[in-house]
Amino acid sequence: MTKPALTIYLAAPRGFCAGVDRAIKIVEMALEKWGAPVYVRHEIVHNKFVVDSLRDKGAVFVEELSDCPDDRPVIFSAHGVPKIVPAEAERRNMVYVDATCPLVSKVHIEAERHSENGLQIIMIGHAGHPETIGTMGQLPAGEVLLVETEEDVETIAVRDPARLAFVTQTTLSVDDTIGIVAALRARFPEIVGPHKEDICYATTNRQESVKEVAPKVDAILVVGAPNSSNSRRLVEVGAKNGCAYSQLVQRSGDIDWRALDGAKAVGITAGASAPEILVNEVIDAFRDRYDVTVETVETAVERVNFKVPRVLRETA
Repeated sequence: MTKPALTIYLAAPRGFCAGVDRAIKIVEMALEKWGAPVYVRHEIVHNKFVVDSLRDKGAVFVEELSDCPDDRPVIFSAHGVPKIVPAEAERRNMVYVDATCPLVSKVHIEAERHSENGLQIIMIGHAGHPETIGTMGQLPAGEVLLVETEEDVETIAVRDPARLAFVTQTTLSVDDTIGIVAALRARFPEIVGPHKEDICYATTNRQESVKEVAPKVDAILVVGAPNSSNSRRLVEVGAKNGCAYSQLVQRSGDIDWRALDGAKAVGITAGASAPEILVNEVIDAFRDRYDVTVETVETAVERVNFKVPRVLRETA
């Protein structure tokens, strides 16, 4: 039986960013250096396949430092942690490695600098997300206030409207953040912003490639995890830019084939914590059902690379 023709527009860049690649490498190098088990506070990155693969190699994932023994190394996830976490690790004389993405660390440093200058911080982010918790936890309670929407800006109570700065979670939707920043500047004209956009290059690049793909296709599939902020934002970007069906899938088994019935063109991308092997798995699933032509839509070339911490590069 002849397979129906289908064009897959493969977004680029997609998948692993430099921060995620570094974080995974940190866990793998820690296992090589110290042997199993190595403990990881929170999922190192938000992807079940990645976490399960590292668990198979000897990583033990926990939610709190209190779940870790004193005598085994612990790694802090790429999302960043409140200051009290490394302080507690030091109090317990634990060996720890901080895998916080350098671009998240940059936001932490910005917040601290503004606070040292007497400014109260407003953070644009998602409540409960590990990155938001980590950034807000760089300063004492009350020094960082969270807004998630433009409506939140209208009701937020600040200490001094003339002494404010804002930072953002690195994995937000660029377009949504523009509206919140505009609302902040309208209500607090003297608010200080970051010298450079906080939303990371990888988040921006992946969203731009989805914007390019969306008008060409009947559906967009984003390979990523439900708890991955940047992956969920890619789904939203696809829906807002002309694609009627924009969905998140973790694996090829999650594809709703009935919803794709009659599709002539499908876009595929992957969140920054999703490995390319899962993208290939999804493409192979389409090849089983369709006569597939793959076209890459590249909107940027990424050459960013982050070094792992020195402790892992040093020989024993």
